[in-house]
Amino acid sequence: MLGSTRIGIVGAGASAVCLLDALSRRDAVPAAVTVFDPAPHPWRGRAYQPDSEVLRVNAPPEDMSVRAGDPRHFLRWLEERRVTLGMSGDYADARSGIVFPPRAVYGDYLEQSARSALGALADRGSDLSFVRSAVTGLRRDGQLLVAGTADGGSHAFDHVVLCMGNSGPADPHRLGGAPGFVPDPYPVARRLAEIGPRAGVVVVGSGLSAVDVVLSLAAAGHEGGVVLASRTGILPGVRQRQVEHVARYFTAEHFRAMAARGQTLALADASALMRKELTAAGADPDAVVREISTGPGEDPQARLRRGLAAVDDPDLGLRILQRAVPDTGPDVWQLLPERDRAALVRHHYRTIMSLCCPMPPATAEALLRQAGEGRLEFARLVGRISPVPGGGFRLWTEDGVRHADVVVNAVSPPAHRIPPAAQPLVASLVGQGLAERHPRGGLRVTRATSGLTVKGRADTRLYALGDLASGSLFFTFGVPSLVDRAVDIADAIHREAARRAVSMQTA
Repeated sequence: MLGSTRIGIVGAGASAVCLLDALSRRDAVPAAVTVFDPAPHPWRGRAYQPDSEVLRVNAPPEDMSVRAGDPRHFLRWLEERRVTLGMSGDYADARSGIVFPPRAVYGDYLEQSARSALGALADRGSDLSFVRSAVTGLRRDGQLLVAGTADGGSHAFDHVVLCMGNSGPADPHRLGGAPGFVPDPYPVARRLAEIGPRAGVVVVGSGLSAVDVVLSLAAAGHEGGVVLASRTGILPGVRQRQVEHVARYFTAEHFRAMAARGQTLALADASALMRKELTAAGADPDAVVREISTGPGEDPQARLRRGLAAVDDPDLGLRILQRAVPDTGPDVWQLLPERDRAALVRHHYRTIMSLCCPMPPATAEALLRQAGEGRLEFARLVGRISPVPGGGFRLWTEDGVRHADVVVNAVSPPAHRIPPAAQPLVASLVGQGLAERHPRGGLRVTRATSGLTVKGRADTRLYALGDLASGSLFFTFGVPSLVDRAVDIADAIHREAARRAVSMQTA
């Protein structure tokens, strides 16, 4: 038992599942764990709730495991599910051979993993509770953190971890309340059901959520035209066939050693080290540079065709980049000077994210098929979308003015945005000096522990995992990144508990 340590976890999505698994597998467990979340489907978050089977995960199962050091954990769960339920479970992509299960199935995995972790904690003596209410405020009371909830409750903890994910897209065109406007596409089985079969639909966005909407409409038999419209027009890349690669130069260990020595790293030097990594692997660094630089302005259909043609490309360049961004990106990010961070975000962030969060090849094929049949178009927005009196919408694109009956909002949440559900809590933290807003979004945290920082000092009792750490960390939402940060937090909590135990013994 980890002394009398009480831990509060605010939010019950994928990041909380990763944290619970990390806590349950330590030598000592906390005395009590309390989880707060008013959502109807805990442990699944917004992305993995019960929904259409058309929606698939976009990463290999090895990148979806919530268990640190066990990349086959999700694969084993899928196999056990197949055997137990007598289901075919054949979710392999025909082009790449990668298994892409429905996202609702991954939600089942998250839910069962959470229950398993909670069961392991309970078996070892942890007192567990789940509070179906939002935490709206947090204050210090001596050495404790006291959480206040929307239902008037008050709960004291030694440590609190903020695991609040994003609760939906923003409304950049201010269409809320307009007839025919769908503010959030999820769950698609319910939110898109009222769209008429011949309605002209504009899907705002060009990321994975926008692609989900296009596929879902087609699967439901929608016959009207669909336009995928966004400011950048950059579609996700296409996932290539998996190839094993162990980094030799561009490694987290190398960059953490630099941080320990107090060194900094210019973006040009980081790029040179990546070139060295790519060259050592027999890849073409210039091809990766071209891929990053050609994202903006490229015809979406041409990008899809090129991505499909490269599924079996023997060049490992993009695969190495896709692995390096979530695995090593947070360690590089902390070493870069602010001017280089700003330049990277301003010029390359959207393209890099599109390459590192690619779609399954079958999805790319479906989009091209719909475009070839004249049912899907791509447009780049150059102005606002406005409701038309009497119904419908008008949108300004680089090809002229277009009209639509329905607008589905599938934009990616802006990086600087605090999720609406988290705003009262964040305001409470900032107002009491327990947290600082980061100018690029989220709250300031330290890379080593994900502890919140105020005036450069890291808190040993208050942590952020996931979206609320954006800005301070370069990559906050991929499952491998969540797993790594969850281990960091579990380690930090155990170190602090051990320190307190020694202090009490010597007092």
